[in-house]
Parts: sequence; structure tokens; C-alpha cells
Amino acid sequence: MELPSVSGGSCLHCLRSLPAPASVMEPGVPFPTLESPGYFMQPSPEELAARERKDPGYLSRVRDFTVGRFGYGCVKFSGETDVRWLDLNRIVKFGRNEIVVYEDESTKPVVGQGLNKAAEVTLVLQMQLAYSGDGQLNDVVDKLREITERQGATFVQYDQTYGLWKFSVQHFSRFGLSDSDEEDITMDAIPAAQHAQEMNGGEMSDIDEEPQISPDGPELAHSLPAHLGLDPARMREMRMLMFPAEEELEYYGERHSQERSDFTKGYARSPLQNSAQRSQKSGSASVRKTSLALLEYKPGGVESSPPGTILLSQHNKGIPLKAAKTEGFNLDVSCETPVSGYHSHCVVDSGLFMGRSFRVGWGPNGILVHSGAAVGSSGSNKALSSVITLEKVAIDKAVRGENEKVRKELIELAFDAPLNLHQAIEHEAREVEVGSSKLKLQSLVADRVILSDICRNYVDIVERQLEVPGLSSSTRLVLMHQVMVWELIKVLFSEREHNGQSKSVGADNEEDVMEDMKDGSPEVDPEALPLMRRAEFSYWLREYVCDRVQTEVSSLSESNYLEQLFSLLTGRQLDSAVELAVSKGDVRLACLLSQAGGSSVNRSDISRQLDLWRINGLDFNFIEKGRIKIYELLAGNIDGALRDVKIDWKRFLGLLMWYQQPPDTSLPEIFKTYQCQLNDGRAPYPFPVYIDEGSPKDAIDWSIKDRFDFSYYLMLLHANQGGDFGFLKRMFSSFCSTNDPLDCHMIWHQRALLEAVGAISSNDLHVLDMGLISQLLCLGQIHWAIYVVLHMPYHGDCPYLQATVVREILFQYCECWSTDDSQRQFIENLGVPSAWLHEAMAIYYNYYGDVWKSLEHFMECSNWQKAHTIFVTSVAHSLFLSGKHSDIWRLVSLMEDYKSEIENWDLGAGIYISFYSIKSSLLDEESSMGEPESLDQKNTVCKDFLGQLSESLEVWGDRLPLDARVAYSKMAEEISSLLIADISDGPNRDVQLSCFDTVCSAPIPEDLRSSHFQDAVSLFTCYLSELAS
Repeated sequence: MELPSVSGGSCLHCLRSLPAPASVMEPGVPFPTLESPGYFMQPSPEELAARERKDPGYLSRVRDFTVGRFGYGCVKFSGETDVRWLDLNRIVKFGRNEIVVYEDESTKPVVGQGLNKAAEVTLVLQMQLAYSGDGQLNDVVDKLREITERQGATFVQYDQTYGLWKFSVQHFSRFGLSDSDEEDITMDAIPAAQHAQEMNGGEMSDIDEEPQISPDGPELAHSLPAHLGLDPARMREMRMLMFPAEEELEYYGERHSQERSDFTKGYARSPLQNSAQRSQKSGSASVRKTSLALLEYKPGGVESSPPGTILLSQHNKGIPLKAAKTEGFNLDVSCETPVSGYHSHCVVDSGLFMGRSFRVGWGPNGILVHSGAAVGSSGSNKALSSVITLEKVAIDKAVRGENEKVRKELIELAFDAPLNLHQAIEHEAREVEVGSSKLKLQSLVADRVILSDICRNYVDIVERQLEVPGLSSSTRLVLMHQVMVWELIKVLFSEREHNGQSKSVGADNEEDVMEDMKDGSPEVDPEALPLMRRAEFSYWLREYVCDRVQTEVSSLSESNYLEQLFSLLTGRQLDSAVELAVSKGDVRLACLLSQAGGSSVNRSDISRQLDLWRINGLDFNFIEKGRIKIYELLAGNIDGALRDVKIDWKRFLGLLMWYQQPPDTSLPEIFKTYQCQLNDGRAPYPFPVYIDEGSPKDAIDWSIKDRFDFSYYLMLLHANQGGDFGFLKRMFSSFCSTNDPLDCHMIWHQRALLEAVGAISSNDLHVLDMGLISQLLCLGQIHWAIYVVLHMPYHGDCPYLQATVVREILFQYCECWSTDDSQRQFIENLGVPSAWLHEAMAIYYNYYGDVWKSLEHFMECSNWQKAHTIFVTSVAHSLFLSGKHSDIWRLVSLMEDYKSEIENWDLGAGIYISFYSIKSSLLDEESSMGEPESLDQKNTVCKDFLGQLSESLEVWGDRLPLDARVAYSKMAEEISSLLIADISDGPNRDVQLSCFDTVCSAPIPEDLRSSHFQDAVSLFTCYLSELAS
């Protein structure tokens, strides 16, 4: 891979090329020596020899002499350099992100001599940065520039493509990045060998091997350290310390041999097998069996090796290795998890598989970070443990269109609009004390009279969502199902308002009842309400199955009109069935169909007629089978009519209600009848809509008794009112409504409304609450997430559950809600204590280094201890050195009222109050603050303050930065100067000398201390002279 040209072309050329460090020294010629593995020089040894022969003395004036190490960097010495007799092995050393020239200070020449001269350094930064924009790149460049200047060098440039950091120096010591510098730049380790491989056009040799070695051979000795970004030389030294005999044998065997033994393909074996039991022998020497902990993926042989092949490093490199296929972990491939918007196979964490330290981890918004690959995946490089994979769980699938992109209109219709409707309904609040704060928990308040209007509003929202273009067919199916669910809730659980009047309903069938409900007044006889509810449910069921019936009828040929009639009857489409029978000239059948599902007398007559035919031995073979099925259905014999016929569960339920049960049978009895037949295996299972009506690609592995359709659970709920609610957890599972197991946005509203009207009561559906909260957080709707938390049912065993979740959300998503004024105001209006908001912002700003805002918010949330710590360690000294004494006084005055809550107040912010008070008293002796008048009293006060300064330095220790110590020194210096200025007022020499003793013990600069010592000596000399005279 060719690198773009940058300044300093010769140095970059050295990094591109791969010259062989051959030994071309001639006797008597003072060549420089460089034999360290992986190092090179430019001009190369061959070029130096040729030029020296052509121009004697050339080695004393080599221009732009360059030394480098593959994968680490190079250094180009400016001007002419005397390279005679230089032992470059000892002088120039490259490490991870650093260069050291003359590590031994005793051998370093003066500046300008040898290699201690001006040079240009290029380091290959072994890190990987993900740039989200020019701003982030500029931050990295600024940090590198700051680090360069701090080390006394001059920053030249940074090439983000290849991680080349270039700077110039005037002389040498150590230059590069320290561990703390790497953390500041937020590095992620990347193998050094990978950089070198990219620079050499994809060809890579082991840095410890001879240059002519074939790249097909496995590189076992040092390629793993280089692959992990470690120093192979240091790893070899550590290995020699632990295994000197083996290393010596191996090292000299390689150094003195011209050819290496050929290796077969790397032996791969599953770590689950007992590799420690395998012993190997060498013909030349016996090698002690060691644990095979050094695991490496061969960089150049990924294509030729099966996925997951591992090379096990042996100390004896002459032993041939066998090739074997590995299977990794035998996990159940059928076990699926929803990752990245689809059902991904199980992920094998190769960090755990290979014994590395990295493990799988979860980040915010469903981000999964792992170093593994899915079982059965074909991508071989995914098996590398050094490859970190970031995947995201598809929490926001509900708001993605057909092109899999998040759409704002879907967010508004799926989340904002329903939650706004939920908020508009009446609520009742409950205050919970959390420490010194109070949190307002909320719950929905609604009755069954207004339930119908609320459901209608939810239906309007879903219908608006259906109008959005670009929705997938599966999404439309689920949305239409949601419309029918809201209609069913209205049918089963709403009630009518009574005003004392009543009107009887005497119709025999549901159609007549519905007409009476539409034409008449809403006041009816309470005894007729079950019949009205049955009529409404019958109408709802006909509407639900209408499309499916019409599709089935259109798929049948016109000649088979009896099958069409039967399909129309399963959907209670009586008008269409009668018209079809009349159009075919079957008038008698049309008359029977017009009375289908009516009084029980008609059913009995048809059933008795069929029985008479059977008793009289009528041959039914002379009657169409379709006609017999219709007769059986009209007679109420559901099992006989559905023989060899499969229909969905909703139409089967309708057949029970319309043709088998009496017209006055209540809905609970009908639902229980269906449930009994379901338990006996005589009724179709109520599968969720996406399985019952969806496409095969949307189907998932399903266990029959796991979950049923949400509408079926609503029917059970209506049938078991006041009974057992043991099925609620299954009922409010996402799988009952949608094929997206992480979508809870609509069933949460249905649960809330059913609880509000008293249809259910449960305190253990927190999984549903947290599911919706996760969706909202993923979409950045932090305020709505907190709104949902406040509606979680209160439980006496966990009284602080809501408070804990709210605070966690505030802390983790502070950047989102704090920068959005509307969200922040919404959260405040919810009654969330403002102290919690300020505490979250204080921690956020403190994390990002904005100590001023952090201090402000810590004070706002009354966390005086933390505010005091930040003030002392980060704020006060900068204000003092900037001369902003009024700001210091304002801050310490605010905190002084709460000093009883602050640890080490007198040794922290109290220092500044004492300083300003003492300074004022020493400058203005006539003030009315009760300051000391005599020098002895002033000395005592100053001595106490200076001792307080020293004690504060001991207590705070390393937490005080250098500038804070400078500020302390300035305060001590000012107080000392003011005290010495009044020394002539001393009544005697003892008091004056005591003042000097106080000043000299103060934390002041040494030069100032020496000056005070000299003044004290002069005073003492005068004192002796006075005594002598």
C-alpha cells in the first residue's frame, strides 16, 4: 500500500522500503554497527561501503543520516553526521510511541557532537482513532503539539491516515508519549506489525528473523508481541530470564543457521481439548514441555487457514506442526438473539476463548462491544481476538422505515403523540421522600365511561401512522392490529353513562341490536348491556376478519360458489352470502342463509332435518359436500362443518358465537367455551397476528404454549374479571403484539389504561416499563423516559426504585437533556428535584474538565464537600494567581455558611479567609476588626497562619497541583513581607528574631528564605554588638 508523500521524504522512504540489514563491513573501515532485529539505516550499509570506497572519509560527513525501526518510526539527523565507529545498537532505541538516543547519560556527547544533534523524528503512533469530524482530529493534533512543546521539541505535522507523528529536536534524550499522554489522546492499542505491514505493501517479516525467510512460514517467536503492540526485544529479555537454556539454544540455532526449517501449516487445536497432554520431541535437543499459552493468529495465512485456526507457539521451532480443524464452542445455533436488527447467531467471545483480558461489554443505547464472532459466520478476520466489534441492538426498529432509516415522523407518532395523549389524561400524584428531597410519582386516573373516547384518540394516532409512506408490510400489519386492539378494549371494558331512564333491547340478533344502538338513545335497560356488548364484539370480530374472508373468497373459482358461501359465513358476511346464492339461482339456500345465526328454533329445525336424512338412509353422496358443510354450520355443528377445513382462531371463535351458542349467551361464557376447546385440542391456537397473518420471513421459532395474541388475552381478562391474573406477564410481552421483542411503546399505554379502569392490578411488570424506557433513551427522549419512570407502580419493598432509576438516567444522559432547554424544563415540571439535575451536571462537567461549571452546580445542589474539594484543588489557585480576589471571597463566603458540613474547612477554603483577614489587619491597623496591635501579637497570628498553610499542604498532598502550591507560596510571601515590614516596631530583639524565625519556617521560595536568613543574621549581629557595647 503506497503512502501519500509528505515532507521529509527520505525518512518516509525508509519506512516504506524494507532494506536487508546485511553486514558489509570491511576490515579497517570504521562502519557504524546496527544488528538489532527490525532496525535499519539509510543510507544502507551497502551504500555506505560503496560511497566510502568512492570518496574516502565519506563516513565522517554523511548527509541526512537516518536510523529507524520497522513499525515504530525513524530519525533523520540534519546536515552532515559523523557515523564512524557508532554502535547504533546501544545509541538509538525505539519503543512503543517513543525514541531514546543515548539512554546512558554518561556516554552522551555534548550537544552538536555524535548523534546528540538536531534531527527530525517520525514516530508511528500505535493507536487507532475514530474521527467523527475535523474537530476531533484538531483536538488530537493540538494534544500532540502540546506534548511536543512540553518536551522541548517542535511539532511538524501529524498524518492521520497512517498515524505518523513528526517533530524536530535540537538535541536528544527521550521523546514520545508517556502512559498518561496515551490516555489523554484516548488511544486504542493496535498491533505494531500491522502498521509495518501496511507500509511495506502488505509484506511483513518477523522483526526477529533474517530477511530472506519465506512469509508463508509461521512467525511464532516474536510476532505475537508485535501483534499486540509490545516490544519484542523486551519480551525476549523477559523470556531469557525465565527460560535461559531454551532461549540460548533457540537463539544461537537461528543466528548461525543460514536456512530455517520449513513449517507445515500451523497446528490448530481447540482450547477445550487438553493440549497439555501432548508431548513433542526434537532430534537435536530435548525441549522441556511448557504450557502453550502463547496463542497467535497467523497474519499472512488467514485465507489458507479455516476460520478460528490457532497457531500454538512451541519453543523448539524445528518440530513440524500438524493441521487440524477446530470447531470452537459447540453452541446451539438455533438459539437466537436480536442484534443489529436481525436475529443474529450466538456470539463467541474470542477474548475468553483465547484467554485474553478483554471481555464482552454493554454500552449505552444497546451497544454491544465484543471480540468475538457469530457461530457459523464465514468472515475469518472476525475470529481475531485483536478485532473489537461494535454492534447495536435494534431498540429503535419501531421508528425505522422500509429503508431501515430512523424517521422523525415515526418518532413523533409512535412515541411523542401517545405520550402527550397519556399526559393529557387526569393523573393523581403521590409524594415519596428520598432523603431531603421529594419525588412525585404519578398514576393514570380514568373510568370506563370515558374509556371509549380515550381509545378512539389512540386509534386516531395509529391511523395517522398508517398514512406515513414507506412502511414495510409487516409494520402495517402490526399497526392495523393495534387499531383493532384499541377497538377491542373499548368494546370489552367501556361502559355507558346512565341518567335514570332505560330502554329495552329486544332484538334477536346482533345486527338488529347494533341498529337499535345507532338509532336509539344511549339509555338502555341494564339487563340488556351484556347483549349490547356481545353485539359490539360481534361487529368488531366481523370487521377484523373481513379482509381475510374477502381475500379467501377472491382466491376461489366462481364455479365453486358453495366454498365461497362457506367462507363468507365464517366471517358473518350474511348479506354477501345471500346475494351470491340468489345470483346462482339457489333461492332456497338463500332463504336459509338469511336466517343464519338467528333464533335457536331455526338451528334445531335444520339439525333435525339432517338427522332425519341420516335415519332414513339418505345417500349424501348425491348432495354437494359444500352444501352439506353449510347445512352443518347452520345447524350449529361446528366440528362437522370444519371437517378437513382449517381456519384461523378468530373465525373459529366467531363460529362458536354466531352458529353454535344461543343468541343470548354472554361473552365470558363464549370465551370460556373457546378456552375449553383450546385446552382439549379442538380449537386452533390464538397465534399472534404476525404469525397468523404475516409473511413466512417474519415468523420465528415458536413454542405453542409460550404466548398468544394480545386480543385473546383481552378476552380472557374480560372473562375472568375479579379472578386470577396469572397470565399478565405473558400478556404484556412484546411478542404478543409484534415480532420485535424490544418494542413496548404501545402495550405500555394499553397496560396503563387497563390499570386505570381497574381491569388489571399488578406491581411486577417493571420489565415492560424498562423496555419502553430503553426505547426512549435510545431515541434521545430523556424527558419522556423519566415520565415513564414516574408512572412505574410504587412498591413498598422497593420504595426508592423510581428515584434510583431517575438519577441513573440523569447521570448517564446528562449531555442530552442538559443541552435541550425544552427537555430540561419538562423534567423540572415533572417535579424532579432540581438538586438531582445540578448534581448530574456537576459530575458531567467535572468529568470533562470544566471545573468552573462543575463547582457552580455542586454548590447549587448543596454538595458542599465536593464543591469545597474542587474549589481548593482546581479553582482557587487560578483565581488567586489571576488577581481575582473578589471572586475568591464571594465563593468562600457562600461556602462558609455550611462549613460544618465540610471536612478540613480550615485547611482548605478557610485558608483564603484567614489570608485576607490577616492581610487586612496588617495593612490597616486602625480598623475596627480587633486586629493585634503589638508586634508580638502579629507574629503569633502570622505564625499560626503559616503553620496552617504547611499543614494544608500535608493534608491535601498530591491533590494540589503545582499552581496551588505557587498560590500558597505567594500568600506566605505576602504575609511574611508584611510582618517583616513592621519588625522595627518590636519592643526588643527577642521579638524581632522570633519574627524572622516565623518567616523562615514559612512555605516560601528558597531564595526569599535565604534573603530573610541574611536579614536575621544582620539583626543578630547588631544584637551582639549592642550586648558587647
